Formats: sequence, structure tokens, C-alpha cells
Amino acid sequence: MRGLLAQFAKFGVVGALAAVIDFGLLIALTELAHLDPVLSAAVSFTVSVIFNYAASMRFVFTRREDLGRGAELTLFVALSVVGLAINELLMWVGATVLGFHYVLVKVGATAVVMLWNFFSRKRWLEAH
Repeated sequence: MRGLLAQFAKFGVVGALAAVIDFGLLIALTELAHLDPVLSAAVSFTVSVIFNYAASMRFVFTRREDLGRGAELTLFVALSVVGLAINELLMWVGATVLGFHYVLVKVGATAVVMLWNFFSRKRWLEAH
């Protein structure tokens, strides 16, 4: 259990750094480069996912030898897209359907998606 908690803590640090990259690049591209915010968000999300992949597979999870890097990246992105879908569903239900404040909903959605990301990556990307 101690090893799992240490791994989850490393996962949290990598995720926090990815969030800083995502938000920082979003703001820089929108405010300084004067790009459309939607385009900025797509670029910043993509860069943060690539960073998250590289850092997660280096510092958090043990690579599977039966999975090539291309397949590993594809699976990582697919799991991230599922996490994004979970986030969007929870945001819609919580904020739109139930009428809760969006920030409160986002906190809960972030916790759920963080658990999804950790355990799905552990299950499908980590060597057993």
C-alpha cells in the first residue's frame, strides 16, 4: 500500500506540472501571441498531454515491454480522451442539469478524472 501511495504522489506532481504547462501556455498564447483561445487551448492541452505522457512513463509507471512507444502513446492519449469525456459529462450533469456552481463541480470532476487517469494507466500501461 505504501508503494501505491508513493506512486500516486508522483502521479500528482506530474499532473500538477502538466496543469501549469496547460494553463501557462493557454494564457501565453492567448494574451501574448493573440491567438484565438480555442486554438490556444488545443495547443496547450496537446503539449501538456505530451509532457504528462513523457513524465508519467519515466517517473510514475513502469513500462510494459510488450508495448511499443507508439502504441503506448496512443493508449495514453485514448485514456486521456476518456478522462476528458468523464470530465465533460460530470460538468454537464453537475452544472447544467443539477445547477451546482461550476467551480464546485469542477473540483469533484477533477478528483474523479484523476482517479480514472491513475488507475486506468496503471492497469493498461504499467508492467505487471
